[in-house]
Amino acid sequence: MTENAQQQPPAPTTELPTQYAPADVEGPLYERWVERGYFEADAASDKPPYTIVIPPPNVTGSLHLGHAFEHTLIDALTRRKRMQGYETLWQPGMDHAGIATQNVVERELAKEGKSRHDLGREAFVERVWQWKSESGGQISGQMRRLGDGVAWSRERFTMDEGLSQAVQTIFKKLYDDELVYRAERIINWCPRCLTAISDIEVEYQDDDGELVSIKYGDGDDAIVVATTRAETMLGDTAVAVHPDDERYRHLVGREIELPLTGRRIPVVADEHVDPEFGTGAVKVTPAHDPNDFEIGQRHDLPALAVMDEHAVITAHGPFQGLDRLEARSAIVAALRAEGRIVAEKRPYVHSVGHCSRCKTTIEPRLSMQWWVKVGPLAKAAGDAVREGKVAIHPQEMEKRYFDWVDNLHDWCISRQLWWGHRIPVWYGPNGEVVCVGPDEQPPTGEGWHQETDVLDTWFSSGLWPFSTLGWPEQTESLAKFYPNSVLVTGYDILFFWVARMMMFGLYAMDGTPPFHTIALHGMVRDQFGKKMSKSFGNAVNPLDWMDKYGSDALRFTLARGANPGVDVPIGEDWVQGSRNFANKIWNATRFALMNGATVEGPLPDASAMSPTDRWILSRLNSVVAEVDAYYDDYQFAKLSDTLFHFAWDEVFDWYVELSKTTFQAGGEAAEVSKRVLGEVLDVTLKLLHPVVPFVTETLWTTLTGGESIVIAEWPKDSGFRDADAEREIETLQQVITEVRRFRADQGLQPGQRVPARLALAGSPLAAHEAAIRQLLRLQPEGEAFTTTATLPVAGVEVALDLSGAIDVAAERKRLAKDLAAAEKEKAQATAKLGNEAFLAKAPDNVVDKIRGRLAKAEEDITRIQAQLERLPQA
Repeated sequence: MTENAQQQPPAPTTELPTQYAPADVEGPLYERWVERGYFEADAASDKPPYTIVIPPPNVTGSLHLGHAFEHTLIDALTRRKRMQGYETLWQPGMDHAGIATQNVVERELAKEGKSRHDLGREAFVERVWQWKSESGGQISGQMRRLGDGVAWSRERFTMDEGLSQAVQTIFKKLYDDELVYRAERIINWCPRCLTAISDIEVEYQDDDGELVSIKYGDGDDAIVVATTRAETMLGDTAVAVHPDDERYRHLVGREIELPLTGRRIPVVADEHVDPEFGTGAVKVTPAHDPNDFEIGQRHDLPALAVMDEHAVITAHGPFQGLDRLEARSAIVAALRAEGRIVAEKRPYVHSVGHCSRCKTTIEPRLSMQWWVKVGPLAKAAGDAVREGKVAIHPQEMEKRYFDWVDNLHDWCISRQLWWGHRIPVWYGPNGEVVCVGPDEQPPTGEGWHQETDVLDTWFSSGLWPFSTLGWPEQTESLAKFYPNSVLVTGYDILFFWVARMMMFGLYAMDGTPPFHTIALHGMVRDQFGKKMSKSFGNAVNPLDWMDKYGSDALRFTLARGANPGVDVPIGEDWVQGSRNFANKIWNATRFALMNGATVEGPLPDASAMSPTDRWILSRLNSVVAEVDAYYDDYQFAKLSDTLFHFAWDEVFDWYVELSKTTFQAGGEAAEVSKRVLGEVLDVTLKLLHPVVPFVTETLWTTLTGGESIVIAEWPKDSGFRDADAEREIETLQQVITEVRRFRADQGLQPGQRVPARLALAGSPLAAHEAAIRQLLRLQPEGEAFTTTATLPVAGVEVALDLSGAIDVAAERKRLAKDLAAAEKEKAQATAKLGNEAFLAKAPDNVVDKIRGRLAKAEEDITRIQAQLERLPQA
C-alpha cells in the first residue's frame, strides 16, 4: 500500500451502470463463486487450516434474522481468512430436528385423517424422508441469497449414513465405558409432543396460577401444605418437614390421613425443606416432582404415578379420566366441600416450565429413560476452559459456562419418537441387554427386540465438529480441519449445544477440544430492544429486507450491531441506511473510474505525492491495522463502524472531493493521485468485502480486472505513516468545516457562491487554496470586494463578502426571534431548577431532562449571538 504495492492487471473496463441494482447482481455473482469452487476446502492443501462449522439449522426451518446475523459473522471471518491464504472450511449442514420434524409430518398425516400409528414405524420414517426430499432444507437456498461462503460439496445431515455411524459409534463407546445407563427417574414430559425433553429445552415463564393451602390429617395430627398443583396430591406418599423445626417435631415418624384417598402417609424429616417458606411443610409426590423424587429416594418412599402420558388422571376414583387442569379444579372443589381448604390465592403468579417447541406446560413424570453420566465429561469440558485450551469470548461469559458445566445433572437422552437415531440397544427374552456397534450384528431370534426410543437431537449435533469431517474414520479432512478454529454461536445455546460439543469432542478425540475459541454473540431484537416474535407483531422476514435493499445492506446492518455477547437491535431504517452506504461506495467508485483511478503500475514514491495523497495512505494503513485487530477480537461492530467512517467520511467525502481540483488541473500530480485513489479503493474494497461481498466484488473486478475479490490477497499494513500530512489535512478539514458551518448559519444555500479572500500565506494550506475554494463555493474577491465577515480558523483567516448574498434585515429578524425563544426556554428551565419544592418531588429523570433543556438553551443563545455579531451591518 506504498511504493512497493503489488501490480494488478489492468481493468478491462471503467464502465459501471449509473445505479447499483442488487437484485441484478447478487444471484449471478453467487452462482459464479460456487461454480468456480472458491468456497471448497482441500484437505490435501499445505495451507494452514481455518475451520468453522455452521450451527446446523433445523431441516424444518427457514432463514430468520438470527440465522442471517450469525451467518454474516461467520462468513466475514471465513472470507477474510480465505483472502489471508488459509485453507478455509465453512462446514454446512442441517439438523434432523426430531420433535419438530415429526410434528410437521404428523400434521400432514392428520390432514389425510391418519396418524403415524396407521402407517407403522418403518413407513412413517420413510414418509419423513420423503418430506425432507420434497420440502426440507428450504434454508439452503436462502443461505445462498445471503452470500454464505460454505463448502456445499461437504454438506451434511445429522441423519445421513456417515453421521448415523458416528452416533452409533459414540453411543457404543459410552455404553462400554459405563457412561450411559437406563434408569427410572423424573423427567420433563411434554403431554403434547408425547416425549421426554431435556432441562434446557424447557422454557420458564410467569403464569397466573393458584396457590391452595390444604389441611392434611386432623386434630393434633393436622398439618397444612400449600401447592400450585393440587391434582398431584393423589400421588402423595409423605409430608416432609425440616428436622430442626420444633413445630412438627412431634409428628415426625407418625402417619396422617391424606384427604380424598383413604390412605395414610408418613411425616418425614428432610433437610431439603425450607422451614421459613410457607408453613414449613411440603407434600411429597415422588412420581411427579424432581425434588420430591430425591426426598423419596432418601426415605425409601413409594412412587405412585397418577397421570398417563397425556396428563390424564389414572388414579382410581372420581377424578379418573380427567385432564390435569380439570382434575385440579375438581379436587380443590372436593377438598373445599370437606373443609380441607385453609387458604386460596388467585391469581398466583409463579414460574412454570413449558415445552420450547409447542409451549405446552411440562409435566414432571417418573419414567424409564436412557441417561448420560455427565460427571467426568462435564469436568473435562470445564477444565479445558480453565486450563486455557479453549477461550470463551467475551471472557465474562466464562462464569455462565462454568455455572452450567460444574453443576450439570445427568442428561436424559432418550426421546419417545420415531424420527431420529434409534437407540442401538436390543433386549432379550430373559432380560438380556445388548448394545450394538456399527460394525456388529444385532442379536436375532425369538423374543429379541430393539429399544423403541430415539436419541435426543442434541446428542447427534454434539458430534458435529468431528462427525462432519468423517469420524469415526481417520479421514484426511479430520486430520486437517480438527480441531475447529472457532465456534461462532449465540450465548442462548451455550448450554444446549456448546457444552455438549465440548464434552463429546474431548471424549471422542482423546482430550483434544473441538475448537480453540468460542465466540458468543447476542440475540437480534427490534429497534426498541424487544425480542422479535410473531405474537408481538415485530418479527421480520430477512428475505423481505434483502429483496428491498439487497443482501449487502442487511449484512452490514447486522455486523455493525454485533458487539460480543450483546443483543443486537435492528430496524428497517438502519437497513435503509446501509443500502445508502452501498450506493455511496458504488457512486464514489464510479466517479473514480471515470476520472482515471487505476491500480496499474507501482505506487509512486511518497516524495512525488501531495500531502493529501500521503494523508489518505497514512490513514489507510492505520485502518488496515485497526480492522485486523478488531477481527482478531471478534469486534464486528467496531470494525464495521471503522470501515463505514473511513470509507464514507475520509475516502469519499474528503479525499475524493479534495482530489477533484487535482484531476481537473491534469499533469503529473493528477497521474499520481489517480494511482493513489486506485490503491485506496483497491484496499478499501478488500477490507469491506467480508461484510459486503456483492457490491465489493462488482466494483473491485471492474477497478482491477482481477478474477475475483473472493480470492484476492488480504491487505497488510505496510507501516507507512505520515503524521505531518495527517496534521495538515486535519487543519484543512477544520477550516472547511468551520466555514461551512458559518455559511449554514447565515442561511446560504450549499451551492451559492460568495466572494472570499483567503489569507493563507506562510501556511501549509496555501497549496490547497483551489480545493478550499471549490469545496466552499468561494469566488475570487474581485474589485468590489467588501469584507462583511472574517473567520479566523486554525491559524488562517477567511474573509467573506456577504453583501447581496443574503437579506441581512430578514436574517437579523429571524435570528432575533430564535434568540428570544432560547432566552425564554432558559428562563423557564432556570426557574424550575431554582424551585426547591419542585426538586424535592420531581423524579431524577425529569430533573435531568430539564437540566438538559437549560444546557441546550444556553448553547443556542451563545450560537445565535455569535451569528448576529457576524452579520454585516444593514
